[in-house]
Amino acid sequence: MIQNVYANSQKRVSTSVLNDVLIDAQTMNPTTTFNGGRLKIYYANQVSVGPPTFVLFTNDPQYLHFSYKRYLENRMREAFGFEGTPIHILCRKRD
Repeated sequence: MIQNVYANSQKRVSTSVLNDVLIDAQTMNPTTTFNGGRLKIYYANQVSVGPPTFVLFTNDPQYLHFSYKRYLENRMREAFGFEGTPIHILCRKRD
């Protein structure tokens, strides 16, 4: 089990596959209005492993509600098999 968790924490996900999963997640559960606006995710990258860290490039990071962030984390966990390892999601404004 420990070796499996370590292997999960070292996984790399290609940007195109990651973005496909996020598009599907947004289609199934669209973002809601929060802090006076609606979140729009343009694309995402994996920037680190151990633990897997992802950066979402959005219209405004303040529109990302913690519950939607958790929803995206769970979708990524299901799609890529990150069982047993934390996932970090950072949100940045696209320039």
